[in-house]
Amino acid sequence: MKPPSPLIALANGQRLLVCVGSGGVGKTTTAASIGLWAALSGRRVLVLTIDPARRLANSLGLSEIGNTEVRIPLERLLGDGAAQTKGELWAMMLDPKSTLDDVISKVAKDARTRDAIFQNRIYRSIAGSFSGSQEYMATERLYDVYGSGRYDLIVLDTPPVKNALDFLEAPGRLARFLDRQVMKWFLTSEEDGPFGKRLMLSTSAVVYRLLGHIFGKDFLAELSVFFTLFRDLYDGMRERHEAVSRIFGDAATTFVVVSAPNEPSVDVANFFLQELRSRKLRIGAVVVNQLHRARLLNPDVDALLGRKAREIMPDLAPQMLARLGAAHRRLRELTALEAHWVRHLANEAAGVPMVEIDRQSGEVHDLAGLLSLHDWLFAKGTDV
Repeated sequence: MKPPSPLIALANGQRLLVCVGSGGVGKTTTAASIGLWAALSGRRVLVLTIDPARRLANSLGLSEIGNTEVRIPLERLLGDGAAQTKGELWAMMLDPKSTLDDVISKVAKDARTRDAIFQNRIYRSIAGSFSGSQEYMATERLYDVYGSGRYDLIVLDTPPVKNALDFLEAPGRLARFLDRQVMKWFLTSEEDGPFGKRLMLSTSAVVYRLLGHIFGKDFLAELSVFFTLFRDLYDGMRERHEAVSRIFGDAATTFVVVSAPNEPSVDVANFFLQELRSRKLRIGAVVVNQLHRARLLNPDVDALLGRKAREIMPDLAPQMLARLGAAHRRLRELTALEAHWVRHLANEAAGVPMVEIDRQSGEVHDLAGLLSLHDWLFAKGTDV
């Protein structure tokens, strides 16, 4: 008898579940289905998703991209029974363009400083680069919603990064950019020059002249103002970085590794397992999605379908039966190959429980589809 699914305890007992893995393995669907199950179990849940499939976003009520939590009406799924459900399901789709502005607004010492940063050409230039970094923006948004205390459980659907470090190290990216030593290289002391903290220690004067020759003095003046303004933001950025790192390492946080049964996905999943362990972060489960199954090992196609085929199309029956037999052989081969990669992943997971989900006949694009996954996610488990 298979043990209970490990996801039951995680969805009931954790405060943050982080779904990681490569792209195209069903990470968003898995995160949304876990969130729905926890909400139906009575918890107040937020699914924070990054760039999900549009139809899934629409099914969750996210018709427009934005950084505002949207409550998903469970009445669409439960009808009158929704009134008896104490849980709530909320969802948010990350808007990278506004997240960095929100961060600056929170850590700026006053409105004047905030507005000066927003109007600075250097900031507007680098903001585009940082806002395109989804993993960084996801951790910044996580900091805000986690600290709000509004949710019993947050399920974070992470960007499909190839390198685990891109996501796990994202919290400190802007803090490192604003490192005091970096700013010190660009700024002088209070007594040096009319700007006070103007550009350049003596060792950087050559670079200063070169930049002035290439970009002009106006650019250097704005660069000076930029670093002057951001010097006061450093402590706030560092505090956010340290807080997110503590959240990831907290006992109430668990990572769920999602993979498909193929070599590229398994390689990424294995890398995540290694990185999470090296950082002493908790791994609650491995979900293997989209598995093919050959229910019959050696079916007699003619015995099963021959009579019916000859009744429907007597002239084409032999060819059709031959093609069905060949298709089943290919399915058996695919099932065996996927089983090989599942075993390979199980060896790397060693001790982490696994949940296997068969490939569904159609795409999951509504609440009913998310609900149908519960039979796999929460009723089945595999000892590793």
